Amino acid sequence: MRKVVLEGGRRLTQADLNRSAGALPAQIVEAAEKIVDDVRARGDAAVRECCLRFDGACPDAFRVPDEVLARALDAVPAEFLAALTQARDQIRDFHEREREQSWFTTRADGTLLGVQVTPVASAAVYVPGGRAQYPSTVLMDTIPAKVAGVPRVIMVTPPQRDGGLNPYTLAAAALAGVDEVYAVGGAQAVAAVAYGTESIPAVDKIVGPGNAYVAAAKRYVSGDVGIDMVAGPSEVCVLADASADPVVVAADLMAQAEHDPLASCYLVTCDPELPDRVLAAAERLVAQSPREEITRASLDDRGVIVVAEGLDAAVDAVNVVAPEHLELHCADAMALLGRIRNAGAIFVGAWSSEPLGDYVAGPNHTLPTGGTARFSNPLGVYDFQKRSSVICYTPEGLLADAPAAQTLAQSEGLWAHALSVGLRRRLAEGGTFDVDDVHRVAWPSDLMKRDSPFSSSEV
Repeated sequence: MRKVVLEGGRRLTQADLNRSAGALPAQIVEAAEKIVDDVRARGDAAVRECCLRFDGACPDAFRVPDEVLARALDAVPAEFLAALTQARDQIRDFHEREREQSWFTTRADGTLLGVQVTPVASAAVYVPGGRAQYPSTVLMDTIPAKVAGVPRVIMVTPPQRDGGLNPYTLAAAALAGVDEVYAVGGAQAVAAVAYGTESIPAVDKIVGPGNAYVAAAKRYVSGDVGIDMVAGPSEVCVLADASADPVVVAADLMAQAEHDPLASCYLVTCDPELPDRVLAAAERLVAQSPREEITRASLDDRGVIVVAEGLDAAVDAVNVVAPEHLELHCADAMALLGRIRNAGAIFVGAWSSEPLGDYVAGPNHTLPTGGTARFSNPLGVYDFQKRSSVICYTPEGLLADAPAAQTLAQSEGLWAHALSVGLRRRLAEGGTFDVDDVHRVAWPSDLMKRDSPFSSSEV
């Protein structure tokens, strides 16, 4: 892990963070866009070619039969099913609290204003299937959509070499309430659910993490279909003081490092002796890991240790990192919570292991990466809900607001805007108008005089 020492009041900068891997390489972007364009043009045929090329297998039918999904819960150990059920219930309980309701308010003149909240009609959850299987991601991506009331939730995930799907992933889909499962992954899956093929339906929203090709494809189709975020490699930041246990800190850094050689691990501390103790512990732990190669590559190539002059400087550094996961291994961790501005998920205190959040705590584990926690949110029910503004005027309300609306329309030189309001105003006042002579209805004031700053020639 590379060390950055902040001395003499120096603040952490983005240049101190090794985040180049978070950007999508140009060759990957180009390849993903070609795949998307091909699938959009040729449908299932292009999807099959991609599956055979990248996955080495392609099922006879992309959709997993409903009876296979129904039997999935009987194909996994009871202990796993119990754990999955506990996770499902706690994830659902948390996300139920996120659900937004429509609301309306009425002015004294009877005008009704408000917001109508409705779910998207359909969503696709992408579940990775590369280096590992992620039944937990099935729950995290599907449950918020179901809580939001999405009528049709489909899952896409890469097939295994035999063309089938992992039984643990299928069991999670059955338990979470996925409506349809398709054995297809990669950029081709994103393209298929964005634009539809002969056998795979198009959806309104695509969510879930994936590799760089999936991320590039999601970014490419964004605008034609909704997406949650463009997620990069996983990352963790541990803020630790002298009270932290170096072995526990090392294990927590490794918990992200073992995901991916490109995963980023940050240790921020104001204790100059802690880094060496953590590194020594990590060396002993990594040697025992069955994922030693991946873990070591992440820690060596993507690990950064920040040594700050004090706790205030350490907190400032954390806000610059804006990590996906933040752990506070500090004596009074809760007192720091209000000072954390940028983090996808915050684990407060030494007992709060980040993997608990990955699996069972309840908050979503699909989180903003690469510093995007500065402006992005975890996946939530709100990602599957739309808001429509509701505006319902009475004649009294119209008369109260019409003069201002017409004045602003005149200032922008939009004659028909002013006319639309003016006609209603005239009717609400009990008057009439001549359809062939409505200029004074549209422009009731002198704002449009040639020497006016509001003249249409000057707008």
